[in-house]
Amino acid sequence: MKRFLPVNQAEMAARSWDYVDFALITGDAYVDHPSFGVAIISRVLEHHGYRVGIIAQPDWRDVDSFRVLGRPRLGFMITAGNIDSMVNHYTVAKKRRSTDAYSPGGKSGLRPDRASIVYANRAREAYSDVPIILGGIEASLRRLAHYDYWSDRIRRSILLDSKADLLIYGMAETALVEVAKRLEQGIAIERITNVPGTVVRLFTLPEREITILPHYDQITTSKKAFAESFMLQYENTDHLGGEALAEPYGDFFVLQNPPAAPLSEAELDRVYALPFVRNYHPSYEDMGGVPAIAEVKFSLISNRGCFGGCHFCALSFHQGRVVQARSTESLVKEAEQFLGDPVFKGYIHDVGGPTANFQNRACERQKEHGVCKKRQCMVPRRCKNLVVDHRRYLRTLRSLRSMPGVKRVFIRSGIRYDYLIYDRNPDFFRELCAHHISGQLKVAPEHVSSTVLEKMGKPQRTVYDRFTSQYDKYNRELGKKQHLVPYFMSSHPGSDLHSAIELAEYIRDTKQMPEQVQDFYPTPGTLSTCMYYTGLDPRTMERVYVAKDPREKAMQRALIHYSHPRNYKLVFEALTKAGRTDLIGHGAKCLIRPKQSKKTRRRA
Repeated sequence: MKRFLPVNQAEMAARSWDYVDFALITGDAYVDHPSFGVAIISRVLEHHGYRVGIIAQPDWRDVDSFRVLGRPRLGFMITAGNIDSMVNHYTVAKKRRSTDAYSPGGKSGLRPDRASIVYANRAREAYSDVPIILGGIEASLRRLAHYDYWSDRIRRSILLDSKADLLIYGMAETALVEVAKRLEQGIAIERITNVPGTVVRLFTLPEREITILPHYDQITTSKKAFAESFMLQYENTDHLGGEALAEPYGDFFVLQNPPAAPLSEAELDRVYALPFVRNYHPSYEDMGGVPAIAEVKFSLISNRGCFGGCHFCALSFHQGRVVQARSTESLVKEAEQFLGDPVFKGYIHDVGGPTANFQNRACERQKEHGVCKKRQCMVPRRCKNLVVDHRRYLRTLRSLRSMPGVKRVFIRSGIRYDYLIYDRNPDFFRELCAHHISGQLKVAPEHVSSTVLEKMGKPQRTVYDRFTSQYDKYNRELGKKQHLVPYFMSSHPGSDLHSAIELAEYIRDTKQMPEQVQDFYPTPGTLSTCMYYTGLDPRTMERVYVAKDPREKAMQRALIHYSHPRNYKLVFEALTKAGRTDLIGHGAKCLIRPKQSKKTRRRA
């Protein structure tokens, strides 16, 4: 029978345990589902014979909350949770969010800001001699010095502020098991310095090939130096071509070892075959459960990694650009578990990952040489070596929807529309429209301005237009009315008022009503964030326009919903400021009507 890992002494006693090897501290509620990093890491360690306990959302104001499982034999493992704690807590306008989908009942305030740092310091206070290992996306994206949007400054590696002994970045299974084995062998944590996928603090660098990054003091005073440092990091995220990087701080270094190798298909299948309960811990039932489980409970993660190259996304920095996919057999076996769940109604909500229709390596060259450091696979144009093939994904989808008890199989993860139309075989596109859309398909063109799209790492507008034309064609042939829901982003580096107006005119001409609009959110680990902070494109060191004034950002956002009455003043101001008053009037091409005088309004 599947059961949760222990969260307290009573559950330890039920297993006849008087200690745990590892206490895993997380900023999320405890959900034993493979969509949650804590669930995967804890089950992987359990599979390798370690006793693992979970300390979920401990009260960081009370050190005894970190002693709930007793002294761990080998170490504390700490993550802020599935989402960066600052993003979880604050909107792009730096306003506090009122809910937290990863907490019981959606209640906010159950984890601290900068949770990785706070938890690590509290764990050190609880048991000063127990090794502390950081992981998860918050730590991964802050593994070296980084721009912090919320304090508007360059912060040191999170390894230093947390006073942790070691940090694991990226998808941590391989590195974590290796670290655990060495701890089990009695090797002191400070001597574990060369595991791929880890970051450590050293006073003397080992005699091996290491690239020295600019000094921390230099990147805090020179934006050009910061951009140069970031680009070195950005180009070294592949396990075959990635080099060790050392960031100097005074009389010591923070050393980032080369990335760990991605998992093979068989290894990935084994991870997802582990005995997950696939639900939140029962202690949350009376609190309303954990909202985040709703979307993923009957979803399947089919792949990892992304070669899409979107500059505002940290996936390539965290998971890498090498796509790893599970076998059809593995996904079908996981789906079979849904059939025994009384809540399952026959609908698989998603089969995907970072980019749903990336199911293979981008090209054959990657197997031997790794990813290209200076080139992207999809932009500014399709690489001639890119292999475009949806057959593997289609085979999986066909197998899933043919299962007895499965009514529909949907795809809600992002579809890369340019990759879709590059496929000369139309089968996947047709079957996507015929079987896998629940009335509307979400896609992410993000913008239409060629300048902005280039800075975003997105394909040009003509590519999106080709996609929409083909999408409409297939739906007409199928007799279906299935709409596209485009995501658009305002205030991305490179976007000024003229670019925002160009997007508004596109929305007018295509008669779209965008539902999903967001301001660019500068988070660590993205090329776009580097542009935002430095005003430089780190690839070329050319200047980039960055909208930072809150008023201008509000105008850019309002232009996307230019027809909404609440946005009238902002749109009027933007058009006037940009010298585009030709778009204020009664003509078919106008975005808004002229202002009415008080006298005219009284007559009306």
